[in-house]
Amino acid sequence: MAMPAQPRLAVFKFASCDGCQLSLLDCEDELLSISERVDIVHFPEASRRMLKGPYDIALVEGSITTAHDRERLTEIREQSRFLICIGACATAGGLQAMRNFADVSDYARTVYPHPEYLSTLETSTPIADHVAVDYELHGCPVDKYQLLEVVLAFASGRSPQIARESVCMECKARGNVCVLVAQGQHCLGPITQAGCGALCPAYNRGCYGCFGVKEQAQVGSLIDHLRVHHGMTLDQARRSLRAYNPTAEPLQIIALQCEKDDVSGSKRGSGGHDG
Repeated sequence: MAMPAQPRLAVFKFASCDGCQLSLLDCEDELLSISERVDIVHFPEASRRMLKGPYDIALVEGSITTAHDRERLTEIREQSRFLICIGACATAGGLQAMRNFADVSDYARTVYPHPEYLSTLETSTPIADHVAVDYELHGCPVDKYQLLEVVLAFASGRSPQIARESVCMECKARGNVCVLVAQGQHCLGPITQAGCGALCPAYNRGCYGCFGVKEQAQVGSLIDHLRVHHGMTLDQARRSLRAYNPTAEPLQIIALQCEKDDVSGSKRGSGGHDG
């Protein structure tokens, strides 16, 4: 789709740690090139310049956790030609989605001296649960070079060229010794989308899955393997699947199955339940 010579870019934040917006600021020198290609008209994290829409491209960080944010998101969607979600919070609920599996009022009473002043939703949900989304970029935080590619691709009217293989491919490219096979660690690399550069395995730690579940991931098979051959408990499996991207459907399916098996005390067969 044809875009203006200098598309209007806006950046918005919802419930998040600001890490994905900081990834854009981390581009530093590359920001000069971006500013030549797009007109950054709304970016509270970096500038006092906050112009009203309409916008050609909107980058949205964070999940929806309040009724007010839900209303604000609807307004942003109406003002934006293309809406791009960036990061695990925006694409799959984020760490704050731990509330989805507990009583949020218990957390409020623990953290705040006056929880009665709070106004919050029971769940933390991704942007796509509320409005139409044109593209999702995963990561916690997103990779700055992938973010640059997505912004420039939309500004140029083409599809972003983002790798879809697993973290295992990045491990091979770096020459990492497999922490899953060689060291017996709990690693989600085989089901996690590439983009981080295999950062954790490079430091002899198993992948935590922060870049989201890859396409056609055999989640159930991996969890079965980790349980049978690496001693992962049902509770560890459920917690690992609900850490960064808890609302991702393939992870939800297996996490719920682990919860049921844990409650019933039964053991899953080696066949698994692939999401």
